[in-house]
Amino acid sequence: MNPTIHLAQQADADELLGRSPLAALVGMLLDQQVPMEWAFAGPYTIAQRMGTEDLDAHDIAARDPEAFVALLSEKPAVHRYPGSMAKRIQQLCQYLVDEYGGDPTALWKDVATGKELLARLNALPGFGKQKSQIFLALLGKQFGVTPKGWREAAGAYGEAGSYRSAADITGPESLAKVRAHKQEMKRAAKSAK
Repeated sequence: MNPTIHLAQQADADELLGRSPLAALVGMLLDQQVPMEWAFAGPYTIAQRMGTEDLDAHDIAARDPEAFVALLSEKPAVHRYPGSMAKRIQQLCQYLVDEYGGDPTALWKDVATGKELLARLNALPGFGKQKSQIFLALLGKQFGVTPKGWREAAGAYGEAGSYRSAADITGPESLAKVRAHKQEMKRAAKSAK
């Protein structure tokens, strides 16, 4: 059973995120310097432009880099920086092909602990500590991937009842709470300077 996801706030895009682990990973990769909904709608837009119903790591990794940049650059662009994001998506997919046979679920299928899963996520191209912790929290909170110690490995993003990140968004109300939290964090950081 696929989880009901509300990250893109668009039914078709969210449905893809719920059934496609690669789409969720690519959405997380795109989630920087653009509104979250735009980032998480990106995998659906990519699939549509590729003429497929899902994303495939082998297919994306094998595509001509210039053609893939052009695909992401079509109006409306998939991201504010379609060229650099196209390269990152292809690097992520190539890594998944090389290390996991192209199967993103292999990242978490056999992990014993949240710490081990976090290490695997940290190794992904384009995933730093914060992005990895948020994705780990998303896996635990919404996809049922809960190895021992996953909440601790996800740090504050793993806390139950929090509204810190994409991992906590289950609809428009929680999206508003996450936005409010992020704005408060920005204000606090600004006043600390």
